[in-house]
Amino acid sequence: MRTTVGIIGAGPAGLLLARLLRNAGIDSVVLESRDRSYVEHRQRAGILEQGTVDVLRAAGAGERMDREGLRHDGIELRFAGRRHRVDFPALTGGRSVMVYAQTEVCKDLIALQLADGGPLLFEAEALAVEGAETDRPRVRFRRGGPDGAEDVLECDYVVGCDGFWGVARAAVPDGRTFERTYPYGWLGVLADVAPSHDELVYARHDRGFALLSMRSPSVSRLYLQVPADTDADSWSDDEIWAELERRFETRDDWTLDRGPITQKSVTPMRSYVHEPMRHGRLFLAGDAAHIVPPTGAKGLNLAVGDVVTLARALAHRTGGGSDELLDAYSATCLRRVWQAERFSYDMTTLLHRAPGATPFDDRLQLARLDRFASSRAAETDLAEAYTGFPIG
Repeated sequence: MRTTVGIIGAGPAGLLLARLLRNAGIDSVVLESRDRSYVEHRQRAGILEQGTVDVLRAAGAGERMDREGLRHDGIELRFAGRRHRVDFPALTGGRSVMVYAQTEVCKDLIALQLADGGPLLFEAEALAVEGAETDRPRVRFRRGGPDGAEDVLECDYVVGCDGFWGVARAAVPDGRTFERTYPYGWLGVLADVAPSHDELVYARHDRGFALLSMRSPSVSRLYLQVPADTDADSWSDDEIWAELERRFETRDDWTLDRGPITQKSVTPMRSYVHEPMRHGRLFLAGDAAHIVPPTGAKGLNLAVGDVVTLARALAHRTGGGSDELLDAYSATCLRRVWQAERFSYDMTTLLHRAPGATPFDDRLQLARLDRFASSRAAETDLAEAYTGFPIG
C-alpha cells in the first residue's frame, strides 16, 4: 500500500487528522488495531473547548454535535460548603465549552471517513515504524488479529496517534520524557439519572475531590477521588452515592439525585510529556506524546491542537511550500502542551487532598479557591485556560 500520510490510530486525533487532510486534498490511510465497535464505545473525555468545537464545525463534523451536545457557559467551584460559579463568556469575550462525548466525536468522524475519506482499516495492528529518517518511511502492520497476514504501508509521512502504549513513540530515539504520577485516581460512574446541576461542579472536600458531570440530559457522569490502587467493585452503589453526597454538600438546600449506576471504573492520574514530538518524517500527536490528568479536561483538546497544527504544516508543504512549518511542529505544539500541563496540574493540586496533607495544606487550598471567588483577574485566568489555549 502507498499513501502520502500514514496515520496510526483511529481515535479522535487520527480520525480528525484524516478529515483535515482530506479537506486539504491530501490522501491518507488510517490503521486501527481495534474493531469499529470498540473505537465507537471507548469511554474517554467529554468536554470540548471552544477551539475544538470550531475545528469540528469547520471540518464538517459538527452537525450532530450542535444538535445533541450541551453548551456550557461556566463551571461551579464548591468548597467549605460554598458555591462559586465561573462565568466563561463574561470572562473570555464569549467563549464556552461543549459537553459531547469522545465516543460521539469518533462516531461522527468514522462515518465521514467511510463515506468520502481515504481507507480506514480496522483490526490493522501497527507493528513498527521503519525508515523515519528517510523520505520513504514505512509502517509494518498486521491485518485481522494475531494470526493475520503482515503488510506494509509506504508513506511520505507517518503520524503516530496510537496512544501511550503505541509503537510510534518507541520509534523516536533519544527522546526526553517528563512525568509525574499521582497517589490517587478517580472512581468514575455513569448513572441513569438527570444531572443534579446544569453545569459541571468541581468540589474540594476534606474527604477528597468530587466532580459532577454529565453525558446527556438523562445520564450523569460522576467522579470520586480514591487511592490509586482502588478496585472499583469494592465500592457498592450506596457507598458511592453516600460519599458523593458528603463531598458535594453545601450550605443551601441543594441535593444530589440518585439513580441506577450502569458503569464504574478507576482512572489513574498521570502527567507525561515526550520531547520532541517529531523524528524525521514521523510525527507524534495526542496521547502518544503527552498525557494530562483529567481535572483540566485537556486530553482530547490537546490532541485536536496537535493535528490541526500538523495538517496546516502538511498542507503548506505539499502545496509547494517549505519545510518551515513541519520543522516547527514539535516546538509549536509543546508550547501549548506545557500550558495545558501547568493548568491541569494546578487544578489537580487545587482540588485533591493528597495523602499526608496537613492543616496548612488544607488552608492553602481554601485560600487559592477563595482567590478565584474574590478576584476577577484570577477567575479570568482560570476561564481562559479552561475554555482553551490558542492553537498554533
